Amino acid sequence: MSNIVRLIISCVIAGAGIALCGFGFWGWGILVFFMGGFILLTFFFNENMLIAQFYLRKENMVKSEQWLAKITDYEKQLNKSQHGYYNLLIGLLESRKSPMKSEKYFKKALSLGMKMSHNIALAKLSLAGISMAKRNKREAQMYLQEATKEDKNKLLADQIKMMKGQLAQMDKQVVRGGYRQF
Repeated sequence: MSNIVRLIISCVIAGAGIALCGFGFWGWGILVFFMGGFILLTFFFNENMLIAQFYLRKENMVKSEQWLAKITDYEKQLNKSQHGYYNLLIGLLESRKSPMKSEKYFKKALSLGMKMSHNIALAKLSLAGISMAKRNKREAQMYLQEATKEDKNKLLADQIKMMKGQLAQMDKQVVRGGYRQF
């Protein structure tokens, strides 16, 4: 269902709730008014995205992917502020299967913008991991520094510390029986 239809339906239902209150049916009017408000809430927070995030937190990737697949055209079905989060979720799901292909989703999520700083830090941390897999140390360091700046609540501090340790190990290469350091 497109956002315009959701907005129209929520306004009609909220108007019906106000009309019921006007005719003296206060209990039903308040209940119907809250139902209209709940439908209006789905305008700002798509239910498919919320359920997909729930399953992603439970690490049930199959169900999360099924719920995200129900969003056929995210530009029409989601509010503009949710486009970045949609690409972040797709990138997280794709990174489990093939990490190199998920890079475009993380970059698109960052370009579309996200409001929560820990989500920006998560996207940059994922991009740092992809850069490390490509053996691009400079880019990985840049993304790690940016992720550290964005992680204001220190939700990803352990992952960033672990990634920095792996980045330090990246300097060592196996060369015929020994280690060579740059």
